[in-house]
Amino acid sequence: MSKFISIIISAMLALCLLTGRAEGKAASVRLGPEVALGAFMGLVEEHLAGILRTETVIAASTEAKSASWDEVRPLLERFRNDLPTDATVWFMMPDGSYYSTEKGGLTDQNLCDRAYFAKLMAGQDILGELVISKSTGQRSIIVAAPVLAADGKVVAAVGVSVDAVRLAGVVDSSMTLPENAYFYALDANTKIVLHRNHARMFRTVAEVGDESLGDAFKAVMGKEHGSFDYVLNGKKMTSIFRKSPALGWYFFIAQERK
Repeated sequence: MSKFISIIISAMLALCLLTGRAEGKAASVRLGPEVALGAFMGLVEEHLAGILRTETVIAASTEAKSASWDEVRPLLERFRNDLPTDATVWFMMPDGSYYSTEKGGLTDQNLCDRAYFAKLMAGQDILGELVISKSTGQRSIIVAAPVLAADGKVVAAVGVSVDAVRLAGVVDSSMTLPENAYFYALDANTKIVLHRNHARMFRTVAEVGDESLGDAFKAVMGKEHGSFDYVLNGKKMTSIFRKSPALGWYFFIAQERK
């Protein structure tokens, strides 16, 4: 392993972990809705962006550019061991086959049918794609970076499948919200990415409420930020929300009205 690359990865992960610890220290203080919303969005954005920054460093290394699992494996295992969400790290070949730290080597799966595959092969970073993991079956958030040869050709990709439930748990432990309050994040199709109630994650708003509620959320999500009152399963809820420019997700803090 390149000593320089190892030092860079350690420094970047330390910064990511320090952010998480700082949030954790504030957990004993009950946050107001606006502050809680900012903390929620900032924590998730920084965690995922921190992963992408580290992937970019690894992708630029000679180990990754070799497109050899044996060469890059020590870097990826170090990366995986230091991630606070215990995520799966993988190394994908241009044909979609991939190696995984979870499996310890080549898997029997292929990623060429994933929506993000073509983007990676076109040299684009991936930040926040939602999938059910082929190797673990977990609800996962994909963050990945292409590995480019000197001629600009994509020879591999470094990816992380973040366990969405674990990430929601990190958020929950980092904020103190009343029992009748919730945090959640929706993608542009109103799919619930993160939620204090894990059973609702990766389902659409219409699936946990009804079709009209899904339409109501779609209408309000045309704004960058704002407030929104609605009824869910007979409970009157009031919420504030903000759109993340980095992820395209909408982050909400909601509370049941008396």
